[in-house]
Amino acid sequence: MNTTTLQWLLLGGFMILMVVLSPVARHWTTFYQAKTNAGKSPGQWLLISSLVISWIFAKSITNAANLGLTYGIVGGVAYAMYYFSFLYAGIIIYRLRTKGGYESIHHFLMSKFGRLAVVLFSVLIGFRLFNEVWSNTMVIGSYFGEIGSSPYYLAIIGFTGLTLFYSLRGGLKSSMMTDAVQMIFFGVLLVVILVMVLPDSNGMGSLLGSGEWSLAGGVDLLLVALIQVFSYPFHDPVMTDRGFLTDPKTTLKAFAIAVPFGFVAIVLFSLVGVYAAQQGMTGQAAVEVSKTLGVVAMLVINFIMITSAASTLDSAFASFSKLVNIDLGLFEMSINSGRLIMIVMAVVGTLPVFLNPTILSATTISGTMVIGLAPVFLFWSRPVPRATFAWVVVTGALFGMAYAAGIYPNELVFWNTNYGALLSANILGTVACFVVFVVSSFIHGRKV
Repeated sequence: MNTTTLQWLLLGGFMILMVVLSPVARHWTTFYQAKTNAGKSPGQWLLISSLVISWIFAKSITNAANLGLTYGIVGGVAYAMYYFSFLYAGIIIYRLRTKGGYESIHHFLMSKFGRLAVVLFSVLIGFRLFNEVWSNTMVIGSYFGEIGSSPYYLAIIGFTGLTLFYSLRGGLKSSMMTDAVQMIFFGVLLVVILVMVLPDSNGMGSLLGSGEWSLAGGVDLLLVALIQVFSYPFHDPVMTDRGFLTDPKTTLKAFAIAVPFGFVAIVLFSLVGVYAAQQGMTGQAAVEVSKTLGVVAMLVINFIMITSAASTLDSAFASFSKLVNIDLGLFEMSINSGRLIMIVMAVVGTLPVFLNPTILSATTISGTMVIGLAPVFLFWSRPVPRATFAWVVVTGALFGMAYAAGIYPNELVFWNTNYGALLSANILGTVACFVVFVVSSFIHGRKV
């Protein structure tokens, strides 16, 4: 039996298991709020596992491995800094619920900033969810064939279709139930691959001591992540939707506990890239390592990617259906309309794979485009004019689009490193957003 056949059998077996575990939603609260048919909300550990595995995207562990290849352990730590988003978002959501009495992010925005803010915000998070589809399925495709080949595209289409199938059964409930199993799979498989890698490396000490703690050595990206922690989590409904599923205290604990789990998982997987660097490999670190360690290692890494990508993809489908039906109220709040929206999302979100975009841009560029959310949520309780939201968000988006389009001025780049321009854009953009927030408040006769 050849390797490709084994890969397809692995994918098929995994998806059959997910279908078996996915409950069929019989009420809209199950489909959109992950409640049981008896009306019970998700427990703390189910919430923790769902948060962690939903944020351990296939693209994120691919990026972690590639950063480990380029920068050593510094690269892994830099990327893992994004996982402090759990703690910050958990605290803000807790206060929104307990102090503000809000039932969702959209409820808060509508109450404080009006319909325009809700529409603008929905465009931002819709773009985020759209990115999650293609950026994760591209990773899966790369394990089945060369980019642009027929096996590559067939794997993407097959994986997306199978994930969509089990997601249609129970919506968010299906996503969270399967997340728990996917988290266990990921943890076990990560240990297995590290056990395979360590004997051929120069020892754990060399892996953990790799890299250089300097701006040029990856600290520039670490600083970008730290800046974006104050805005990045709020444009991800996969995270924020889970902040309103159970009681506030349980939710806050779950978000806090998720931080070390996510951080450690990403750092450990970056060691695959560090190992690849020690072996003189180039290209996609995880793919190259899987090729050199034999069929078993290749299947293990393949399974890790399938597990992490499926957990993100089903969550993206669930969040997008909630966004359209509940948050925006564009269609009737029914299970069938939610399923139809998932199908549309799957089709539209797959189209970019035929344009071969880069997966790291799905994180860094979209993160820069939403830096304007930082003052909005940091000062969520302060009285400000409704127009303030649009002003600060547009300001941040302009910096993000300038960077993405390659027209960010060289004169405003302060460091000549790989992520120097990105760091400069994030620093100046964030400062500009806070200035606009304050000035907008004063212009309208109110102090922040």
